[in-house]
Amino acid sequence: MNVADSRYLASSLEQFGYQRTQQIENADLIVLNTCVVRQSAEIKAIGRLSSLRPLKEKNPNLIINLMGCLIGVHGNEQIEKKFPWVDVFSPPSDPNPLLTFLTRNDPKTEAQNWRQQIDRALDNELILPKQEQGKLISANIPIVYGCSHACTYCIIPYKRGKEHSRPYTEILNEANALAAQGVREIVLLGQIVDRYGLDLPSKPNLEDLLRKLHKIDGLYRIRFLTSHPNWMTESLLDTVAALPKVMPHIEVPIQAGDDQILQAMRRGYTSDDYRQLIQQIRSRIPDASIATDVIVGFPGESNAQFMNTYKLLKDLKMDVAHLARYSPRPGTYSARFLEDDVTSEEKLRRFRALENLQEQISGQINTTYLDRQVSVLFEGKPKARWRGRTPTNKLVFVETDEDLLGQERDIRITWAGPWSMRGELIST
Repeated sequence: MNVADSRYLASSLEQFGYQRTQQIENADLIVLNTCVVRQSAEIKAIGRLSSLRPLKEKNPNLIINLMGCLIGVHGNEQIEKKFPWVDVFSPPSDPNPLLTFLTRNDPKTEAQNWRQQIDRALDNELILPKQEQGKLISANIPIVYGCSHACTYCIIPYKRGKEHSRPYTEILNEANALAAQGVREIVLLGQIVDRYGLDLPSKPNLEDLLRKLHKIDGLYRIRFLTSHPNWMTESLLDTVAALPKVMPHIEVPIQAGDDQILQAMRRGYTSDDYRQLIQQIRSRIPDASIATDVIVGFPGESNAQFMNTYKLLKDLKMDVAHLARYSPRPGTYSARFLEDDVTSEEKLRRFRALENLQEQISGQINTTYLDRQVSVLFEGKPKARWRGRTPTNKLVFVETDEDLLGQERDIRITWAGPWSMRGELIST
């Protein structure tokens, strides 16, 4: 979501005449877009913000904009007082505070025209920033902002506000424009992406949107994330199975494999419900890859309850498990009312146990790709090898002198590890 927000802001700033610089010392404007979903992300953001102070002292005309979840939709007075060298504070997904600041402080802008200038810049949101034009192959498109589910550990509702969907036509216009600019894959984003459209007057749903996007010329692939077990319907799964451009990759977090912990997290389902959902996904989309999220060390989690999570992952054999150690987020229910009683050492031990288990599972799954022919969409060449992904979101590297950027090519897999694979081109 932050990547999408930053792209939107960058394209708007270019309409104001700004250009990107690779050297931070040369910048007239610095935007720091922040995440605070985990404590480690917040610490990193504050550290980075503190490192910018010497630049501001050296160049008082430097404009510094702090954006994102560190500010939140309701602002953050404590942060604003702590960092007086920051000029502008912007909520997540909102470029208006910065554009307003730049316009009102530009002596060339007449007072009555500042709003029109901002509107013109925002109207150009569908134009990619110059450094991404012709290079960006996969682009994120937010379709649902915020969240109203309020899991007890989650800061998102407090920082990004209540759930609200983007208008149907706005998403289609952006997807069409991105495809026209060379983007070949779009990833639809939402905290609970399956709930798209429930708050809109016309009540469109994710299935309707996928069918519309599927018709866009030049668009090869469509993905969406993140799903919630309570909102992943049979209709949505059947739509994924029926539309060739919608990739068979599902991201649906479990968070914990113990029913008491799931209840304490306020997730709204049981471990058996989740097992049945995974069975349903694999029945309706036989070639699907499935990714999940897991939090270890939630308040009150005993070793026996952790082992229920371990057993669930061992039984279900997911393609990917995104692992996190619980950290209390200020303002959330768990931070206010539950004691963070699992030690850091124990959290790390549980994290490593799941990490090792998942490495074995992912490695076993990926070895089934050896000598198979798969389609890979190539996104770039970061070093000596081209990088791309299979429909099931497996990372593949290929060495060749051909220019593969944006191409969807058939590859034979020659090596497979738990986190990536290597292959060779099959003749054109």
